[in-house]
Amino acid sequence: MGAMAAKPRVGALEPGRPRPHVPLMNTETPVADALLVACPHCHSLVRVPEARAGEHPKCPRCKSPILSGEPVALDAGAFAAHVERASLPVLVDFWAPWCGPCRMMAPVLDRVAAQRATTLRVGKVNTDEQQLLAGRFAIRSIPTLILFRGGQELARQSGAVDAATLSRWLDQALR
Repeated sequence: MGAMAAKPRVGALEPGRPRPHVPLMNTETPVADALLVACPHCHSLVRVPEARAGEHPKCPRCKSPILSGEPVALDAGAFAAHVERASLPVLVDFWAPWCGPCRMMAPVLDRVAAQRATTLRVGKVNTDEQQLLAGRFAIRSIPTLILFRGGQELARQSGAVDAATLSRWLDQALR
C-alpha cells in the first residue's frame, strides 16, 4: 500500500496562518486586584486575586496552603521572598528562644496570624540564627516587631505587647 497523507489535526495551524491569541493567565481579574504572596513552605511567589484570598488558595508548585494563618520562620532567602518581593504586608518578629518576653509574644502573634491570614503575613526571625538580618535592621532589643509593606518598613515596636495593643498598632500603621 502507498503512503497515506496524514490527516490534519482539528484546530491545527496551517502554514502561513497567524497563531490565534491565547491568554497565558486568567484575564478576568486585573493584575492590580491581585496579591503577590510568597508560599510559606517553598517560598515561591504566587499571584492570588484579592477577591479569592479567603478561599484557601494553594501553591501551584508545592500544593500547600498559601494563606495558612500561621507564622513563617524566615531566613535570608525566605525574608527576601516574603518581605521584599511579595505585596502582602508582613509583620516580622525578631526574637530569640532564650528570651522570656519573646516566648510570651508567641501566642499573641499566632492569634494575629490566624485572624489576619488574608491581609497580613506574620514572619519570625530568630536573631541567634539570622544575625545578618538582625544587624541589617539594627535590632538592639528583642522582641522587636517591624511591619513591612512592599519591602519598606512602615512601623517598629520593641518590647512585648498584649493582643489589643498589637491590633491597634497594626490598624494604625496599615492605614
